[in-house]
Amino acid sequence: MVSDDRTATEAPVEHLSLEELEADGDLAADYIEGLLDIADLDGDIDIDVANGRAYVSVTGGDAELDRLAGADAVQALQDLTRLAVQAKTGRFSRLIVDVGGSRDARATELKRMVDAAVAQIAAGRDAVELEPMSSYERKLVHDDVAERGYHSESRGEGRDRRLVITRG
Repeated sequence: MVSDDRTATEAPVEHLSLEELEADGDLAADYIEGLLDIADLDGDIDIDVANGRAYVSVTGGDAELDRLAGADAVQALQDLTRLAVQAKTGRFSRLIVDVGGSRDARATELKRMVDAAVAQIAAGRDAVELEPMSSYERKLVHDDVAERGYHSESRGEGRDRRLVITRG
């Protein structure tokens, strides 16, 4: 079973049309392009829509772009971009920002964390508490845990919100 995983700052999920999601992606790309120009960084911006979200990826560039690919920097860029889109549309945006493949790298790291937690539970632990993570990351972990037949729930508030994994 997956718990409601919204944080206090997230609005209820709206089901947006493909056109609205594409518009969110375009607004986000324009905002990020402006930031890259200000920082004098090169990068290509790709927009995709899947699973009811707009995904905006910054790729290419050079080693300078790697400074933005850290988890905290990507999360901050995503938060700022969501606010910029919200300011233009008047509604909360659930768009996802990726820089240099950082989301895929983090998803792989999260799978390893779930592997370790499941191994600990199989060895006899009742529950394993993971490190705090963003709502997007918690969603990825919830899905992975459920696919493996285990249970996960979110605990805590704000930046301290984390998952606890138990037997299914």
